[in-house]
Amino acid sequence: MPRFLATINAPAGARRLALAGFMATAIAFGPARMGFGLFLPTFRQAFDLSTAQAGWIASGGFLAFLIALPLTAWLGNRIGPRVPVVAGVLAAVAGFALVGVSADAVLLAVGVALAGTSAGFCWVPFNDATERIVLPSRHTVTLSAVATGTTLGVAAAGGLALAVSSGVLSWRAAWGVFSVAGVVATLAAVIGLPRGRATPDAAAASASVLLHPSRLPLYAASLVYGATNAVYLSFAADHVVAAGGGAGFADHAASPVIFVSYGLVGLLGLATAWIEARIGLSALVAVIFAAFACSLVLVGLVPGSLTGVIISAGLHGAAVMVISAVLSFWTLRLFPGRGSTGFTAALIAAAAGSVVGPAVAAALIDAIGPQPAFLILALPSVGVVLAFGVRARRLPS
Repeated sequence: MPRFLATINAPAGARRLALAGFMATAIAFGPARMGFGLFLPTFRQAFDLSTAQAGWIASGGFLAFLIALPLTAWLGNRIGPRVPVVAGVLAAVAGFALVGVSADAVLLAVGVALAGTSAGFCWVPFNDATERIVLPSRHTVTLSAVATGTTLGVAAAGGLALAVSSGVLSWRAAWGVFSVAGVVATLAAVIGLPRGRATPDAAAASASVLLHPSRLPLYAASLVYGATNAVYLSFAADHVVAAGGGAGFADHAASPVIFVSYGLVGLLGLATAWIEARIGLSALVAVIFAAFACSLVLVGLVPGSLTGVIISAGLHGAAVMVISAVLSFWTLRLFPGRGSTGFTAALIAAAAGSVVGPAVAAALIDAIGPQPAFLILALPSVGVVLAFGVRARRLPS
């Protein structure tokens, strides 16, 4: 049986943990993290948002995520993994509700920021929880299942956005659905996560441990991942719409179609453990960033092609889900007994990239146009491909 299906035969505690993680990341990295960008065309009309206002609201969500990361590590070390995850999913529920009832841009911004904290709270604790209750042989499989929950959240959010754009559902009702889903994820977290604080040897790592040269490839890959993903989420749909919406679907459906493709193809993330066992970590990282680079090149060169846009979104979604799983078990290997601390450091690097990437991309697009800008923005991923391709040839799998 492929290793990515092994959670079916795992002990009950491991299955509950994997399900709780899958649902928590579905909420936190689906509508909570990507919902504002996905619904931005609707929000522009509903709240008469300027581009600057939209940018500030989006930045607030990313900033909330960044602030939540160290707080999550602190809570996990002192209380255990259940409290931050439950708090994070409840924050998403509250944020969704605020967005759904908001009457002005201020309340919308508060709701987006509150929901944005959930991504910082809801993922990191699963590293420590996995170390505590899952057999070492199943760590990679369990963490892959947790990380790939994002696919469900993104695809479902994209489907609801498509229903809204088609007039089947109001956008406020869609955000109400997000709130209900968050309540279900909260119950799963209460049931699936262990009680109590982490084991004593899971103390925070020192600066010398965090900055050891062996950790630098992890941080470099995380930084480029964060920047590339933020660039794609911020500008790919806009570029497609500007090019005519993609032959085969209307302008208003371009963004939902991209997100649905992104999410559904991202289910490949469930196979991360199986793939890594066969080709090795370095080769897998090289393949992931090759997919990132191709996704940017495709959306830059053929934004008017339905086939090209769907392939681009699928490649990007698959790359995001696989690298998300990889970061989870890579940090466990580099920081044994300090899983959440190492993972927090990697996600802070990714968050820094997500802040810098869109700003650089916007400047490039204004200066030279979107097509050459997307080609240039693919170069950092190409650099990661070359670096890890060399590592794959030098190191055993």
